[in-house]
Amino acid sequence: MLKVQRISFSYIENTPILKDISFEIPQGAHVSIIGESGCGKSTLLKLMYGLHDVDEGEIFWQDEQILGPSHNLVPGFEKMKYVAQDFDLMPYTTVSENIGTHLSNFYPEKKQQRIDELLDMVEMSAFANVKTKLLSGGQQQRVALAKALAREPEVLLLDEPFSHIDNFRKNALRRNLFSYLKKENITCIVATHDRTDALAFADTTIVLKKGTLITKSDSKNLYKNPPNKYVASLFGEVNELPASLFPEIETEKETVLIYPHQLKVSETSEFKVTVRKSYFKGSHYLVLAKYENFVVFFESLEALENGFEVGLDFV
Repeated sequence: MLKVQRISFSYIENTPILKDISFEIPQGAHVSIIGESGCGKSTLLKLMYGLHDVDEGEIFWQDEQILGPSHNLVPGFEKMKYVAQDFDLMPYTTVSENIGTHLSNFYPEKKQQRIDELLDMVEMSAFANVKTKLLSGGQQQRVALAKALAREPEVLLLDEPFSHIDNFRKNALRRNLFSYLKKENITCIVATHDRTDALAFADTTIVLKKGTLITKSDSKNLYKNPPNKYVASLFGEVNELPASLFPEIETEKETVLIYPHQLKVSETSEFKVTVRKSYFKGSHYLVLAKYENFVVFFESLEALENGFEVGLDFV
């Protein structure tokens, strides 16, 4: 169990980055941390790893307190691995040598077997003997992930772990990585801007805003029942519209939050919007429209002409 108990932190005195943060994460859980840029996601990971001293509060993994550099000559909690956005690789050594940095040389065959296993998982086997300085940013990011797993940690902390990796490879890598972590019961905490990390692979999602924990909930439930527009917008476009337009939605609030895929074109609907722009998204179009003073996003299988008026129903 990871316990974060009422922690606060500032880089500059009287300018808090994180304020009174508390939560618990059970062993083996996968958690995403989401929020706008500058909300404190990366800083929270660094505090959990012990790279900074908290101003207030305490952090524990199991029964062991995680302390910062004022208590440790070498910062960083030994039972965790932290993969930062700068990768922390040795540029003049090979991919294999980087991955095997912390593996014992007493059993060379076992060491090489482990390196080969991780190279295969991150799809870098063909680059085993290439120096890391010659790799692209996405390739270096994959090597950094493999290096972090070489000696299996109890907790893996990932800061935007797929940000440099192209989409066609990112999806397979995510599946491989998170399946492996679940199988090995490794707790994983990911700071991310990518909603796929939260929705497809995280059991729980933590939302930060301006250094404050807004909510912590089951990822699927959070998506389906966002407490406010800020939370909903972290998963993509969202509409905030008068509740009176949708009598079928039971709510005591004056407005309701509706995702674009929850609206469909209807010839019989009295809720009329005027099309302003259609954006091709591959399987559909995302249509931007206007209703009085409200901007409305909805999905359509066809591009709609600008200025065209259509009715919309809630699905």
